[in-house]
Amino acid sequence: MTIPLDSLIATMSQTFWAMLRIGGFFMVVPVIGSQMVSPRIRIALTFATALAVSPLLPKMPSLNDLDLGLGLLAVTQVLIGIGLGFTTIIFFQVFTIAGQFIAMQMGLGFASMVDPTNGVSVTVLSQFFLMMVSLTFVAMNGHLVLLEVLIEGFLRAPLGVDGGISALSWQIATLGSWMFGGGVLIAMPAVTSLLVVNLALGVMTRAAPQLNIFSLGFPFALLFGLVIIWVALYGFTPQFEGLSQWYFEWTRRWG
Repeated sequence: MTIPLDSLIATMSQTFWAMLRIGGFFMVVPVIGSQMVSPRIRIALTFATALAVSPLLPKMPSLNDLDLGLGLLAVTQVLIGIGLGFTTIIFFQVFTIAGQFIAMQMGLGFASMVDPTNGVSVTVLSQFFLMMVSLTFVAMNGHLVLLEVLIEGFLRAPLGVDGGISALSWQIATLGSWMFGGGVLIAMPAVTSLLVVNLALGVMTRAAPQLNIFSLGFPFALLFGLVIIWVALYGFTPQFEGLSQWYFEWTRRWG
């Protein structure tokens, strides 16, 4: 069987351009882009995904004519994929920040452990929230939705995004306020309840100064904090659904 050289170059060009954006996405996206996943697995997933979707993409520039413009275009494709993966990290960090707020309020701020996903130290409660969100995200096929958004981005803007990388970077930067706002929204019921507990302990200290508030208050706040978290988990699913729906709608606007 003879394969024409022009057809082979066209196929390789389509796969190459798809690999750049998909590879940038897989490099930083949570779960797949974590330090626990081998780079070889990420490269294999990138090549397999690009090979599968390349026939569906619009015609991309040929690799026959290599010049500086194509080099800049290749960098743009990688940055777009990294941008989408980074926004997913911001979405996950909403729940990490909520865990930090609650842990500091209930006295668990000193109990930290290494996050295997990002390689940094976070509180135990933040690690628990991060693991729960990761499992929920994968269970609801969130990774498939992100991949769909990435492929739709090729159809809407095969060679870049409207407004360029600077506009895309500014849009991603504006997600910082949403990240902190979402974290406060999730942590607010537990933080408010723990504030009432601390106020009650303060009143007890004023009424009976002989009580040792440090030996009594810490286990009290820790016990009530665990009960409050247990109760607050009943409302976790609606909050996760609302935040994830807003995030997916946001990504579809520029994906």
